[in-house]
Amino acid sequence: MKSFLTRPKRKLSPEPKPVTDDDEPTEVKLVLLSSVHPEVDQETLLDFLLAHDGSVSQASQALKSNKYQQGARKSGIIGHQQSLRQYTMGDSTSPTKKKPKSKKGSTLHLYDPEDVAEHTPCTIIHNFLPPEDANSLLKELLKEADSFEKITFKLFDNVVSSPHTSGFFVESYEEMMAQRSEYYYNGSQLTDVRRITPELTKVKPIVQAAVNQEIQHRIKTRYPDGKKLKHQSPNPWIPNSAFVNCYNGAQQSVGWHSDQLTYLGPRAVIGSISLGVAREFRVRRVLPKDGDTKSTDESDAGGQISIHLPHNSLLVMHAEMQEEWKHSVTPALSIDPHPIAGNKRINITYRDYRQRMHPKYTPRCVCKVPCVLRVVQKKKENFGKYFWMCHAGNVPGKEGCSFFQWAEFDDDGNPVVSGNAVKYSER
Repeated sequence: MKSFLTRPKRKLSPEPKPVTDDDEPTEVKLVLLSSVHPEVDQETLLDFLLAHDGSVSQASQALKSNKYQQGARKSGIIGHQQSLRQYTMGDSTSPTKKKPKSKKGSTLHLYDPEDVAEHTPCTIIHNFLPPEDANSLLKELLKEADSFEKITFKLFDNVVSSPHTSGFFVESYEEMMAQRSEYYYNGSQLTDVRRITPELTKVKPIVQAAVNQEIQHRIKTRYPDGKKLKHQSPNPWIPNSAFVNCYNGAQQSVGWHSDQLTYLGPRAVIGSISLGVAREFRVRRVLPKDGDTKSTDESDAGGQISIHLPHNSLLVMHAEMQEEWKHSVTPALSIDPHPIAGNKRINITYRDYRQRMHPKYTPRCVCKVPCVLRVVQKKKENFGKYFWMCHAGNVPGKEGCSFFQWAEFDDDGNPVVSGNAVKYSER
């Protein structure tokens, strides 16, 4: 008894140390968070960590706050996830709120429309069409897709074909003939140009209204001083053509690229509907280099952002997209079959072919074909400048020339020749 009474008192367990923001790998940060919040699953911990730019202490504080509800869980199905904004602290309107950003070598996955608008040059509208209209359009285009073909072109002296099939649709027979005889893509003319289908015609005014509304909203809320970008057209966006792509299975894809501006003009806007299987649409910002930079390719220096496109969604690629970003549809490890489309995804990209960008106004080189309009993306000194160059070399079996010419446009994106805007008849 005496020994029990005189035994030294056992030291109390030390207070748990607060989690810190050490420059540790993500795995270590997750262990730190898990030690303080053992009741929270790893997936949710990672979401909080991403939402607070990797700050362990801020993620921990957010988990302790009443903003977090243990019952909320992320679905494993593409296209359904709570917004990253739910994991941040404080008033949602606070300008000092932390925002998740993509980082070198990583991919930030976005599902919520407000997150997409905040971090990418796009906006997305889920459940865009009435369900019966979306299904009718999907069924119609699945039949059309049975006869789609892969586009063949030359890349670095090798003949390659696109890893998916596609078809091109215009509104009238006259436009079909014009596309086959006057317009050039990848240095050659299209042979498969189709008349717009009844369901595409039905949906077009709905897309037009939605895209124009999103354009104006973005100008007011995202662009400097609430004004359109330089070279962006002030006119309403009027879709008059559509490329329809079919991705059959998880492995069909399209690599990193910017869409051609030859007939769309500078600061083009594209409205894209996704139907059928949900897929990832990835974007990454173009980071130009100094002229004397000799480093290896750092195309992923700014990281990637993945936008998940479920069935019946409209993605608007805004005026800064083609000049300052690149996009792709990456191969998927697996996909969830769609009840109508099976393993197929149908993608409709509505485009506004501007009259002022008609091939009759396009420079031609000695190869006698219209040149392609491109924009400088690699070098800082000329970043964002437009130029015309020969495109005949993209045709298998043909060689192009070295034609190059800087392209000039006024503030509204109209081509300028010898100081005067190109004359044309109003549409």
